[in-house]
Amino acid sequence: MFLYEKARNHVTQCLVAALTAGACLLVSPGGVRSASAETIVNVRIAPPAPRVEVVPARPSRRHVWVRGYWGWDGYHHVWVPGHYVAARHGYTYVEPRWRPAGRGHWRFHGGGWRRR
Repeated sequence: MFLYEKARNHVTQCLVAALTAGACLLVSPGGVRSASAETIVNVRIAPPAPRVEVVPARPSRRHVWVRGYWGWDGYHHVWVPGHYVAARHGYTYVEPRWRPAGRGHWRFHGGGWRRR
């Protein structure tokens, strides 16, 4: 349970930082047409295989399941369990993912909502 709480706290901190950065861009005097606050992490350790999760019943038709994924706590991979999020009209949810980045590196791209 401790690793789950630590991972959740890390994800929460990243989201707060991303939202704060996005808010600063939106209120800048020069104006901004769009902003992207995707969390990107580079590591040299490949993520383990995804865990198999039992998907609980959907709370409502407005909810979308976000699969669990391996996050990074600064030292090692930590499992972030899947959960439901409320759907956003006109947007598609892109799930968090790890991609090979060359030379033995792996890059994590945090998920989020993208306009259709």
